[in-house]
Amino acid sequence: MLKKIIISLLAILFIQVHVLAETVIFNTQTLKYHKIGCPAAIKCTKNCIKIDKKEAIKRGGVPCKKCGG
Repeated sequence: MLKKIIISLLAILFIQVHVLAETVIFNTQTLKYHKIGCPAAIKCTKNCIKIDKKEAIKRGGVPCKKCGG
């Protein structure tokens, strides 16, 4: 019984942590990051990569002024 409760709690914790991770489009040249659906992100084909928002900030990224990153 206790084992099932612990497994359930761990599963819930894992899901919450996974949901908190947000993927953004990061321009490695301008250091701006965009939400996936941002028009600037859609147009960006050169120097842009998909990474976690925390990683973009860690690399010195700043949010897009239009979408807020």
